[in-house]
Amino acid sequence: LKEFMNHFGKGFPHLSEISHEVGPNSGKTGLEANLDVQYIMSLGANISTTFWSTGGLHEGQEPFLEWMLDLSNTSVIPSIFSVSYGDHERTLSTEYMRRINLEFQKIGIRGVSVLFASGDDGAGCHRFEDESYTFEPDFPASSPFVTTVGGTMFTGLFTDANEKGNDISGGGFSNVFSMPKYQEETVTGYLNSSVKLPDSKYYNSSNRAYPDVSAMSDDFWIIINRLLMNVAGTSAATPTVAGMIALANDARLNAGKSVLGFLNPFIYQNPDIFFDVTLGDPSQACWLNDLDGYSVSEGWDPVTGFGTPDYHRLVAAAMKCS
Repeated sequence: LKEFMNHFGKGFPHLSEISHEVGPNSGKTGLEANLDVQYIMSLGANISTTFWSTGGLHEGQEPFLEWMLDLSNTSVIPSIFSVSYGDHERTLSTEYMRRINLEFQKIGIRGVSVLFASGDDGAGCHRFEDESYTFEPDFPASSPFVTTVGGTMFTGLFTDANEKGNDISGGGFSNVFSMPKYQEETVTGYLNSSVKLPDSKYYNSSNRAYPDVSAMSDDFWIIINRLLMNVAGTSAATPTVAGMIALANDARLNAGKSVLGFLNPFIYQNPDIFFDVTLGDPSQACWLNDLDGYSVSEGWDPVTGFGTPDYHRLVAAAMKCS
């Protein structure tokens, strides 16, 4: 982290050390952990940051329930969590996902914002034994009680003239969770628009749709084991958004207000605080069968959500909230 800030943080005040650590933190540093910490602490400059890790696996998958129970049993926890991990819904039991989802609801009531990367497989693709196939949603990205972050990129290799959707940006519709009311009107508008949609047999359009928002997800530089490395993906976009939310919370706290907490109702009520990404190819899906995923469009779409946050508009809207 100090090396990263020495390279990229000379132009602004920042912290160069993590304030608090919870859970195992030994051995060589991991790529995901470095990426998350370096960008959440540079975008959310001067905000105290906790590194919270949970070891082990649950039936070969991420130990999300153990982590959430740890949070429930801890009286003082951070107001924002940025998470760049996930599993395919298909690999987890419905009961297990619903149990974790209950914990997401509980932590939202406590005023905590939880952001998850949408994944880097586009719409995803699962092939059955009979060689038929379907789209592959991810969890916890598909939970209605987390904020899911997709990815964008610049339209040109050497220019930042415009943004387009990154075709690896995970997105689509859950096969487990119903569509929450806060997004019904928005998502129905997308589905009923003139945008080209995949065949409805590949996804459940009546369920929770994601991502909610997006951010740049390409050409990120990090320091790992003292080496400079270029990385990409929604794992980069998520801490970027989380850092901006942290600054919005900071502005609210300085004004005597509470933190934003569960973000999605605020997001869907304030679409104008985002740069609407309308360019880009459809998201990836079953490319062996020449099947594209979802299209980018005006307004919300299952590639970029509402688009990328405009920081000044974000903070202004946050300050207007009660």
